[in-house]
Amino acid sequence: MTPVPTPPDLRALTTLRFLAALWVVLYTAWPHLDVSWVPVAVTKGYLGVETFFVLSGFILSHVYLEAAGEKRFRYGGFLWARLARVYPLHLVTLFGMIGLGVAATFAGLSIDGSLTNWRDLPAHLTLTHAWGLATSSAFNHPSWSISAEWAAYLSFPAFAFVAWRLRDRPLLAVGLAVAFALGLYAAFQPLAGYSLTEATFRWGALRIVPCFALGCALYLVHRRGGVPYAGRVALASGAAVLISASLGLWDAVTVLAAGGLILGLGSLDNARAGVFGSTVGVYLGEISYSIYMVCAPVLLLTTNVAARLTGADDKQFHIIVWLALVAAIPVAAMVTYHLVERPARKALRGLADRRAARAAATKARTNSPDRGLQPSETIV
Repeated sequence: MTPVPTPPDLRALTTLRFLAALWVVLYTAWPHLDVSWVPVAVTKGYLGVETFFVLSGFILSHVYLEAAGEKRFRYGGFLWARLARVYPLHLVTLFGMIGLGVAATFAGLSIDGSLTNWRDLPAHLTLTHAWGLATSSAFNHPSWSISAEWAAYLSFPAFAFVAWRLRDRPLLAVGLAVAFALGLYAAFQPLAGYSLTEATFRWGALRIVPCFALGCALYLVHRRGGVPYAGRVALASGAAVLISASLGLWDAVTVLAAGGLILGLGSLDNARAGVFGSTVGVYLGEISYSIYMVCAPVLLLTTNVAARLTGADDKQFHIIVWLALVAAIPVAAMVTYHLVERPARKALRGLADRRAARAAATKARTNSPDRGLQPSETIV
């Protein structure tokens, strides 16, 4: 049901998705490790979401921008494809968290009281819980970013409209996107009292905007041939991400460095991408959405069970136990990827393909030159 021919796969960027998901996992799981120190880079793990957002703008432009600019873009088909990609697993993890919350309550296990905030369920079901329509970070909290992505999908034609008109001036597009991001980040914090990069169910839909716009702009550079010395650009940008995060610099600096990393890796030939182009790296990237979405449910379940077994009431564990808890996340992700995410996406796209084929066949019969020679369908 893909509305336009799929362009060449950028394998290095698929692998980068796994690293972004891993950063978020470390940020989420580290409080359960019984140590007295936390690397500053780990405390910045929420910026893995920003990396996903920039990647989203870049990849969607890679796939759809040409069609949008040349008026071959099918908005309905695009939205259905995006829903097929994110919604089935969102539903499974949503109801999975509800089930865990209810079961934990009956079992006397400790859970956050906002976990089953039923007032927010309609917003979660409609993927609008990052639009200011939810009152708390209920259910599967990381799914707020999927709500933000849905807002970006709905408004993609607007991003594409601007990007297409700047396609012959990619550096100007990047400069405008950078200026917009810096301005928004700088203005948001004094108004809201916290950084935009920390917004979730409140202002989460706004949080994706500067990153998505940056991704679209960076794609225009890629479209014109990418950057020279792509490997060096990727290496320098990756180092900049680590240094910026480790020093606790302004989040905007890290986000822009992540943009450079995406552009550098996107400009690499698959054959020269090394470990980023490897089969293992690409597979881990393909299950990265599942890793991200099952992280909270798996940690909720495993930390409570481990606390009962070890007597660690504070849910902080020895590193061996902690590593086992973290390892359970990609294992669970493999299961959900192969049993939920991938087959559901295939089924939903197949459904749309069959519907489109029936519509095309009906149109062909209607426009057939022999149509006028046929008897009325009402005659028996």
